[in-house]
Amino acid sequence: MQDEGKGKQDAREQAIAWWVARRAGPLAPQEEAAFHDWLARDPAHAAAFADIAGMVRHVRGMTPSPRVAAGRFRPVAAALAAAAAALALWIGFDDLSILLRADRATGVGETRSVTLDDGSRIHLDARSAIALRYGDAERRVVLLRGEALFEVASDRARPFVVEAAEGTVAARGTAFDIALTGAGARVTVTEHAVEVASGGGALLLGEGRQTSYARAGAAEAPRSVDVDAATAWRRGKLIIEDAPLSEALAALARHRRGYVFCLRPKDCARRVTGVFGAGDPLRALREIEASLGLTATFLTDYLIVLHR
Repeated sequence: MQDEGKGKQDAREQAIAWWVARRAGPLAPQEEAAFHDWLARDPAHAAAFADIAGMVRHVRGMTPSPRVAAGRFRPVAAALAAAAAALALWIGFDDLSILLRADRATGVGETRSVTLDDGSRIHLDARSAIALRYGDAERRVVLLRGEALFEVASDRARPFVVEAAEGTVAARGTAFDIALTGAGARVTVTEHAVEVASGGGALLLGEGRQTSYARAGAAEAPRSVDVDAATAWRRGKLIIEDAPLSEALAALARHRRGYVFCLRPKDCARRVTGVFGAGDPLRALREIEASLGLTATFLTDYLIVLHR
């Protein structure tokens, strides 16, 4: 396994790739040497790899005690076991899959602006990733994870299209924001217009308007939106207005390593409104916890369960 070309990627993503490669079986001598060279090259590399290995040990050891599993705590134990299993799968497959497909990516708490060959600019929110599919007839970008703001350079001969959550967003000489959500995607137009196609239908979305769609579902009717609030992540703020708790937790997850789960689905469906600092996700979590009357239980530094 080679480490070339990964210098600008997040150390954590590199650590996941190395962990999965080593777990698959013994590395060839040159690969093992490359791994140790990567560890020694930067203290952040060794720390990231230790974090991943430690997280896996926690997950493997997360068998609820008889006291926790008994009586009224049995649903808690079952939920924690499911959360641990989900986390293990996420470590092994989801991040690695994105790492292998992405042409540009950001890590936890990191934002980045990318200028493409045609002059278009893409601003990536934290823990986001894109794949580029530029050709002679079309400029296509795939949003693999997170959220991004697209500022499209005009080129009538080559349309600019973004794939996201089984739908597409085609630019009309424009700037727009796309965020992946648990169910699908949310599209906000900051300048001009886009065409949103999903679930066999299409609609024109104008400036200052927003729509959402589920995977393989039709886009919702456009609604007016505060564009500054919708793109507040570019200024280090998370502005959440009457959104499900699950969506708020997904936004916070881009700025903190690990996962936050709701013990009961109905808790994750509760609505949240607030302005939070992206630089202090734990404080934001405490504010949400207090406002909804929930309790956050830290199983490890990486795994938090919200419950009543």
